[in-house]
Amino acid sequence: MKVLGISGSPRAGGNTEILVKTALNICSQNGSDTCFISLADKEINYCTACYTCKKPPYKCVHNDDATEIFEEMKSADAIIIGSPTYFSSVPGKLKSLFDRTLRLRIDNYRLSGKVGGAIAVGGSRNGGQEFVCRDIHNWMLIHEMIIVSDKKTAHFGGIGVGRNPGDILQDETGINTTENLAKRILEIIKKN
Repeated sequence: MKVLGISGSPRAGGNTEILVKTALNICSQNGSDTCFISLADKEINYCTACYTCKKPPYKCVHNDDATEIFEEMKSADAIIIGSPTYFSSVPGKLKSLFDRTLRLRIDNYRLSGKVGGAIAVGGSRNGGQEFVCRDIHNWMLIHEMIIVSDKKTAHFGGIGVGRNPGDILQDETGINTTENLAKRILEIIKKN
């Protein structure tokens, strides 16, 4: 089993990265291979709707880091996407990555059947994290992924609160929902 965790935050080492790594740590402790990618240091260009990717060999005109990320997505059994909350949505670089995955959908739905989970971090407890999870879930639905929420804590995924890097470590609810999301992902992978 391979679980891919992607931090969609432009801030390296921040709260989103901490939570994604927390989830991956649970997966690793339970026997999964894990891979972590931070978009903070990646070049992800905007989709320009040129539709070059709609024809075989389904390649994008951009020569950037998205291609490497797509290969990791294709080889994973589960994908966890973490994002900070930017005006109740995901940041631009993560949205650009989502838009660029059109080629994976056109090329025989390469993410179909993979298990997916969302992690969102906001500056306050009701800071739009549910909307961020919705945006991530919508992307997963379009790819025909199997979406899971956290287990026992009744959230849409890992939901954390933190403004400054490291604040999330004081958010017991955020840590619990993230750990429970990872446990649920592992349960569903094993059932498939």
